[in-house]
Amino acid sequence: MKLSQSLKAPVLQVALALGAVYVLWGSTYLAMAIAIETIPPLLMAGVRYLIAGSLLYGWTRARGAARPTAVHWRSALLIGGFLLLGGNGGVVWSEQRVDSGVAALLVSTMPLWMVVLEWLRTRTRPSGQVLAGVGLGFAGLVLLVRPGAGKAIDPVGVGVLLLATLSWAWGSLRSRRVALPDSPFLATAMEMLGGGALLLLAGLATGETAGFHPAAVTLRSTLALGYLITFGALVGFTAYVWLLRVAPPVLVSTYAYVNPIVAVFLGWLVLSEPLTGRTLLAAGVILTGVVLITLARRPEASPARLPTPEPVEPDADLECAPALREAS
Repeated sequence: MKLSQSLKAPVLQVALALGAVYVLWGSTYLAMAIAIETIPPLLMAGVRYLIAGSLLYGWTRARGAARPTAVHWRSALLIGGFLLLGGNGGVVWSEQRVDSGVAALLVSTMPLWMVVLEWLRTRTRPSGQVLAGVGLGFAGLVLLVRPGAGKAIDPVGVGVLLLATLSWAWGSLRSRRVALPDSPFLATAMEMLGGGALLLLAGLATGETAGFHPAAVTLRSTLALGYLITFGALVGFTAYVWLLRVAPPVLVSTYAYVNPIVAVFLGWLVLSEPLTGRTLLAAGVILTGVVLITLARRPEASPARLPTPEPVEPDADLECAPALREAS
């Protein structure tokens, strides 16, 4: 069957929505790097998701979504903690020490962790193609961060990024077994609100308010924060959920390996981040591994339960996960 025959919407509309997800989510790594130039990272992320979550929650409730229960709120707080506090919070904090393009490449290894965690949980050996993808992904990771010629990559930043991807992978898998509202928009809004509140508390607990003066925030950082709220969280997520309903999951899942390419290019273009041959080679190896894993998933199933950056790689065993992965 031709791709156009498997679409439930005009090809042009699907292409525009997919392009929006590619560019908007890929650009969130750059926007985060600019936002935290004058705004503490955890506080910035907390404000971002509280505002975006409030707007999305109000919109979904106004459109008739049922009032969530206390159990739903507890689940949303748990998953929001893994995805946004542990996942996105780790990414945005690490961008103080690691280039945005490198951060995006490291976040793209998240599907590898999902495979490993599922393997450990079910004791079921993945297919040969998936194992090859995992092997390539980790080989590319080693190539990217190993000591060598060129600019050294901060080991603390790398460690936090790897923990962030692990937290996101665990939260994505855990979301299968908790009670959340049927509406993916409402579930995502609640996770944004829960995760945003936890990010703010983490920022306060780690002393990010000490020496921070709102008057010192630049217009550049303010605009970046507004971009993350409007385009990264709201527009990008809306396009993603619409795509899940009208396009094959395998096509939608391509954002998982296009976003890092966009992030690396924008980091080089806007922030003059170094773009070395080793980085390009590592990117190719990592993304080849992600492609192998993605294509090995059952094509008839739906993508994973949560997105952003910020970054979730669609998981064929999950139902329409809210798109909080932009890792961002």
